[in-house]
Amino acid sequence: MSTLDVLLAIVGALGVVIVAFSARLRQWPVTEPLLALVAGIVLGPAVLGVFDVPDIVAEHSTLHHGAEILLAISVMGVALRYPFSAIRTHWRRLALLLVLVLPGMALVSTGLAMWVLGIPFALALLFGTAICPTDPVLASSVVTGEEAEEDLPEHDRQLLSLESGANDGLALPLVLVALAVATPLTAGQAAGEAAWQIAGALVVGIIAGVAAAKALHFSERHHDTETGPILLYTLLLALLVLGVAGIIGVNGIFGAFVAGLAFNVTSSGGERRTEVEIDEAVNQFAVIPFFVALGAMIPWTEWGRLGWGAVWLTAAVLLLRRPPLILAVMKPLGLKPRGAAYLGWFGPVGVAAVFYLTEEASRVGADPVLLGAGTLIVVASTVAHGLTAAPGRALFRAAAERDPRSPTSSSSS
Repeated sequence: MSTLDVLLAIVGALGVVIVAFSARLRQWPVTEPLLALVAGIVLGPAVLGVFDVPDIVAEHSTLHHGAEILLAISVMGVALRYPFSAIRTHWRRLALLLVLVLPGMALVSTGLAMWVLGIPFALALLFGTAICPTDPVLASSVVTGEEAEEDLPEHDRQLLSLESGANDGLALPLVLVALAVATPLTAGQAAGEAAWQIAGALVVGIIAGVAAAKALHFSERHHDTETGPILLYTLLLALLVLGVAGIIGVNGIFGAFVAGLAFNVTSSGGERRTEVEIDEAVNQFAVIPFFVALGAMIPWTEWGRLGWGAVWLTAAVLLLRRPPLILAVMKPLGLKPRGAAYLGWFGPVGVAAVFYLTEEASRVGADPVLLGAGTLIVVASTVAHGLTAAPGRALFRAAAERDPRSPTSSSSS
């Protein structure tokens, strides 16, 4: 019995359960990633030992490749989720989040790691930059579905989605800065690599997205495309961009996001709506194998060695990494206090953090403290944001209904 066979059985069984109770899950304080994470922990070597795999410190490449594929699929879905006209209205707010809040989250997390764990600046900076991006996979449970559309203003959902899609790739320059501090990589080399990876991804994404939309237009005019393949079209586009990006050495995650935007602009509204349906479905179930594997590969020994520092660091990062920054810029973002509090809390740490933690491990070596502290924050965020997603929406809705100045159907908060 191979490990892959066991993983397939777990993923299949969990997927069947999630499909059977999908409507209720949106009302319960649980999410698909949280269920998969718990399944991985219970069935992994720490509890039942059914799924026997080494922890992330001993084997980080598996989660790295899984995270990259999952992120490419997820950011493609984010780019297609809304009409491009809606996306264009948020560019100033999005720029503020990417230019000020994203580096701010990295610096806050770095300072917290130095203060709580007493680790050197270079190691703390690797930690802070890896966990700074908000995660589109975990955020999707907050902004998608009928309940989210009923409870949350469209403005807030769009802003959180777009931020989580864009900053996954754009966190790379910050990670490269940390690598320049922690390794012999010079500042010039880091700047050059960041410029190439981002600019190259931009070019690859635009070309791939426009070409894919044009090809679809051509095939539909000649009735060459059947319904089934169309439903998987942008999923395959995300994988294409990821592969080309890997071949030429650019950021495939940012490239997939750009390709999704280019496809969004070039394709018709009907095509976009069709692709959104399949992308949201893929997002819902593609998370299962990754979080099952993550749960089974938790480095429990390293968590134990962190001692009480693990508790204080977790609480400090969840409460201070993002909420104060969003509250500080809520007026330029066009948010009221309740909207800022909501978006400040729901900026989860997830798959993107695992991707950058394992990327750093591949370059500087698998540091037990870095991977232990990093995965601790990812797991804590998955649990905390998974449990509070449904109650958080309900609280937001109740607060909006109590405010006579703000109609619940408003597009801003």
